Amino acid sequence: MNKSTVVISLDFELHWGRFDKYPLEPNLAYYKATRAAIPKILDLFAQYDIHATWATVGMLMAESREEWEHYSPDVKPSFTNQLYSAYSWMKAQPRIFNEALFAPELVKLVLDTPNQELGSHSFSHYYTMAKGQRLEEWEADLVAANRIAWEKFQHIHYSLVFPRNQYSKKSLEIASEQGFGAVRTNPSDWFWKQVENENLIKKIFRTGDTLFPLGNRTSYSEVRNGEFLVHLPASRLLRPFRSGSFFNQRRIARIKEEIDTAINLGEMYHLWWHPHNFGHYPNENLQILETLLAWIKGRMETHGLESKNMKETAEIIRKEIFI
Repeated sequence: MNKSTVVISLDFELHWGRFDKYPLEPNLAYYKATRAAIPKILDLFAQYDIHATWATVGMLMAESREEWEHYSPDVKPSFTNQLYSAYSWMKAQPRIFNEALFAPELVKLVLDTPNQELGSHSFSHYYTMAKGQRLEEWEADLVAANRIAWEKFQHIHYSLVFPRNQYSKKSLEIASEQGFGAVRTNPSDWFWKQVENENLIKKIFRTGDTLFPLGNRTSYSEVRNGEFLVHLPASRLLRPFRSGSFFNQRRIARIKEEIDTAINLGEMYHLWWHPHNFGHYPNENLQILETLLAWIKGRMETHGLESKNMKETAEIIRKEIFI
């Protein structure tokens, strides 16, 4: 690609992305605020002509526990630590709060909003680097993710985002075999190299890099390609507003600086975040997002920047490769 492009992807999870770290019931207000923010995010995307990929946990597409059970694969992940299994977590729940786990109406809203792609974040927020699993379990998870998307929404997944950004060569190969055409991968910096258990030093460097350059340039022009699978590395996580933080403005300024670099070099820039990041301080986060999107729209009008979702970007790259 010889045009500067901003790619946006969101990891749409609700509690399925946090079940192994946080209790559900005390966070119900957090998920309620998240659900209320998602239509507003989509409205902003439509207002500023922003294309985005919503990498969605397949379990979110169910309407109830009964439907969740219907679409769950027979082959479950055999993680050594069952804390990582959404199925083990669900089995242990005495009470289910649908508002934190199921959101088919929001999935439909994504599909009904112009220029939005419904991608996959696996069926069960599956960790492909957790110990004890077998490859056929990951394959079964992707089959389930594709099945629920097709049967409920007549949608065929194209783009995939790995939960916790954990993936291996074999898990990428299986994704390609299951028909995915694009995948979000990690930056090349050492502090983004993923292992099952993260260490504090990597987290410190990842946080520091959101303020000042500590790693490689975040935009890029060349991408790796597996067989039929285009790799689109992440550039930057849009971190949420924090009350009283001196760094709220600096993080946004850093993103703008990086996008301007991408414009000057004719490169791609891949911004991502979780919708639930807006669960705390939703008004402040939405205001920051609108300010950033308005700035991006201005660069689209004056500097030729293009907004693309993951599928659109991968299809352009594949077309250029095979011409």
